[in-house]
Amino acid sequence: MVANFSAAIFAFFLFTALLANFTSAQLHKLSLPESDVDLLEFPLNLEYLEAEFFLWGSLGHGLDKEVPQLAEGGPAPIGGRKANLDPLINDVVLQFAYQEVGHLRAIKKTVKGFPRPQLDISAAHFAKIVDEAFEFKLNPPFDPYANGVNYLIASYIIPYVGLTGYVGASPKLQSAKAKRLVAGLLGVESAQDAVIRGLLYERAGQKVLPYNITVAEFTSRISNLRNKLGKRGVKDEGLVVPLAEGPERKTHGNVIAGDMNSVAYDRTPTQILRIVYGTGNESIPGGFYPKGADGHIARYYRH
Repeated sequence: MVANFSAAIFAFFLFTALLANFTSAQLHKLSLPESDVDLLEFPLNLEYLEAEFFLWGSLGHGLDKEVPQLAEGGPAPIGGRKANLDPLINDVVLQFAYQEVGHLRAIKKTVKGFPRPQLDISAAHFAKIVDEAFEFKLNPPFDPYANGVNYLIASYIIPYVGLTGYVGASPKLQSAKAKRLVAGLLGVESAQDAVIRGLLYERAGQKVLPYNITVAEFTSRISNLRNKLGKRGVKDEGLVVPLAEGPERKTHGNVIAGDMNSVAYDRTPTQILRIVYGTGNESIPGGFYPKGADGHIARYYRH
């Protein structure tokens, strides 16, 4: 009897010691299906990108100064700098920046995640995207940090991609915990996209200086490029569309993108990688991620 009791006590303390070796993030991970872990981990790539772009644009510095523990020692972004923004746009972008910090924290409380990947948010990279969208080189090169309108156009390039990713992930999630988190993230990402589109829609007919090209044309070209890179038909629409593509086919205005029933479009991780890499190939890194995105899904396509 004494021997059995002693063995039970030993087993209890052994279990307690083993449990103590797990981090809280690992315990969270064990409580989720592996597929949910992968689908929650993947968006960290986009959240890192948005956080850095909005922090640099509004404050002139990024995670390394603001919340270095969230970067986990990942390499500093390439080319971030303070944008020349008016007080209103700067205030909106600053709010977005802190929202993205919260998104990083929320995801990392649920899954272990990974350090910030190498990001390229340089003016040269945005200029390359815009040149590809127009299929000719703009002169002078497009500079996202030059003024508020340019920065809003550059912002149009990023958050919407993550939004469609959350829509695509939602039906694949198994656990209530993962579904709740993605629903919450999607709600805020959708609102950010709506604010960006709304501010741009106010300026839809305005010429982007020094180019003889309207804001609406910029958004249409960028959306068309993302559709082309994603290789899965129309998942993206500009601010002004043909009547046949507008809500209920009754308006050219398209302040919020959606399908024929005004339901948000979805994208898979594969389609997102093709777009953010800028290569049209989920296995060939580039674009915003010169060394590739991180996480199980992204690493799978690189091998």
